[in-house]
Amino acid sequence: MTEPAVQVPGMGTVHHLDDHRPTPSAEPVTLVKDPAPAPTSPPLKVVPQGSRIVRTGRAVRRVALHERTRSTARFTVRHGMYVVGGGRIVARRAWEGRTAARYERMLRAAEAAGNLELATEWEERGQRFRAARHQRRMDLLSAPVKAAKGAAAGLGITAGGLLLLGIILAVANENFADLATPTLALIELIRWIVVIITVVWGPLVILGPWAALLALWGVGRHQQAAPQWVLPSRPADVGAPITPSVVVTALRDLGIAPMRKAVKEMGDAGAAMLGPIRIAGCGVEVDVTLPSGVATDEVQKRRRKLAENLNRHEHEVFITIPQAARTVRLWIADSGALDEPIGPSPLVLDEAVTADYKKGKAPWGRTLRGDAAELSAYQRHVLITGRSNQGKTAAMRSFALWLALDPSVQFWIADLKGVGDWSMFDGIADVLIEGPSDDHVVQATEMVEAAVDEMNRRIEARHGDPHAVFSPLIVNVDEAQVAFMCPVVDKEKRPYGGAKATSRYFMAVRKIHNQGRAVDVLMWQGTQDPTDQNLPKLVREGAHTRASLVLGTESQARMALGDKAVDDGAAPQQLRQGLDRGTLVVASDGIDMPSGQSSITVRTHYLTDEQAVQVAERAKALRNGVTTLHAVERGEERDPLTDIMTILGDAPRVLTTDVLKRLTMLSEDAYGKWSHLDLKRVLDGTGAEPYKSHGRVVVGRERLAAHLANRDTEGSASAAE
Repeated sequence: MTEPAVQVPGMGTVHHLDDHRPTPSAEPVTLVKDPAPAPTSPPLKVVPQGSRIVRTGRAVRRVALHERTRSTARFTVRHGMYVVGGGRIVARRAWEGRTAARYERMLRAAEAAGNLELATEWEERGQRFRAARHQRRMDLLSAPVKAAKGAAAGLGITAGGLLLLGIILAVANENFADLATPTLALIELIRWIVVIITVVWGPLVILGPWAALLALWGVGRHQQAAPQWVLPSRPADVGAPITPSVVVTALRDLGIAPMRKAVKEMGDAGAAMLGPIRIAGCGVEVDVTLPSGVATDEVQKRRRKLAENLNRHEHEVFITIPQAARTVRLWIADSGALDEPIGPSPLVLDEAVTADYKKGKAPWGRTLRGDAAELSAYQRHVLITGRSNQGKTAAMRSFALWLALDPSVQFWIADLKGVGDWSMFDGIADVLIEGPSDDHVVQATEMVEAAVDEMNRRIEARHGDPHAVFSPLIVNVDEAQVAFMCPVVDKEKRPYGGAKATSRYFMAVRKIHNQGRAVDVLMWQGTQDPTDQNLPKLVREGAHTRASLVLGTESQARMALGDKAVDDGAAPQQLRQGLDRGTLVVASDGIDMPSGQSSITVRTHYLTDEQAVQVAERAKALRNGVTTLHAVERGEERDPLTDIMTILGDAPRVLTTDVLKRLTMLSEDAYGKWSHLDLKRVLDGTGAEPYKSHGRVVVGRERLAAHLANRDTEGSASAAE
């Protein structure tokens, strides 16, 4: 059956596939999805008023508890309380300055501690204060009358002076009107002063209260006068707490095989090695009994590793050797504690501090335990050494300033640095030499030699009177290495410096070290970086009190403190350059230290130049006016060779014995103590040395004359031309 066909223009005949009917036109196709019908909006919901208040409260609470808000609040309260606390501190200081409140407080503290002697001392100080205050108040009663008289006298003198000046001007200018010119000038000056005050007064009134508040804020901030909860948080101790297990583990891991083996074999894991851990100042202290086969110096040599095992820096661990055998004593500081200041010196805090050379001790500083470190000066030669700019002069000066408060003590001082560190002793010291030159070294040497003469005079007086008492004499040479290294030679060819028996400075110091303390003539020296050249062995070992700041090597530490102290743990070479300024390792029987130790570490109080001057002024007030010499008085300058030529006369030769006698007759002061060795030393190298003639030693005139002739020619101006 034939399919019906449909004629479509342009396409020919189209047949329907199903029912032979024409195909209907197709619907257009689109790829875009029809949009969904818009949803119906729900009805508005009414929010209850209570819910909005709750949300607001929560928001306010979040803002109030936010860390930024709390920090701002703490900041505001802290600085406000600084002002309040500063005002309270200033008021308390003013009150204590005007009343006896401080003395009463210290009296109660002494009574509470059971120290009746100290309580009595504070009671006496309070009575003296009240008596002085009463006298001041009595003086105030007569002050108005004195002020009125003074004002009247001043007014009369001023008026008379102006009139006299006016008369002089009138006569000079031949003008009677000039008689009032000075008075009118004074009136004009007063007017300008009033104008200036009027202009400045307004800003001062406005700024004055703010300046006062700023000052109170500064005091409060310095004293941290605010509640603890508003103060800025400080970092906690970063070091681990020191427990027995920490100490044993640190020792076990030192790298000492017998130590590790012994700890492993101990049933108590090494606890038997440790004594009790005791609180000691700003740290703890523990004694460690080492196992057999472990030497104490093996632990000492591993100080840095031990400190790191204990979670500390090297300078925070100190190892000393107590009396017990095979035992080391560890002192372990709290982290960062040694970087905190120790506070001002009692010499500054208490103007009533006094000194006693024989029985007293200087408040020098504090030990690592935090105890007061007090040093005795009685019959002890002193040597302080260390690197430059580490506090050597400051430590020695604070010791001397305390001793200066005893008016019976005399000072002869040579400051061979010469920058004014000891200038406040002008008016305290009988001799004060300041300067680094060779001439200053000569002066210092002659000062020490004069001290030797004074020592000998005292010894001779003691022979006549065994009970004779002398004023203590402190001979202090700061920067003594300058004296030992001085190359100058005197006319007798004896060097001032050097470390040999020919050195004048060296021999003078040795003589004082040998016999000075018996008659209270004491030698104090400060020197840098000790060596055998700038600090001879015989000199350094003659000091009874030896102290050292930071040094470079262990060999220098042995020179400074001695082998015994270093072998027992003294280690100034392990102090920190710059950071441990003013910290000394001290070896002396004049300072209290734990039993069995041969040295102790002291952090000395630092006195600024201004504070040193204040203490020096108090010392001067205790003395009856001291005239300080800035150069040692020298005797008559003589030329030994010329004097020898003079006493030879016309004789061709003279016996050396006769030469000495004639020199003594010529000048007892210069040649009275000469011996044949002195004569030989002067003539050595001249060509006129003593020689034998007919079996006797003589001095030849012609030989000496030839030498003098050559010397004069060499030193003349004509020869130079």
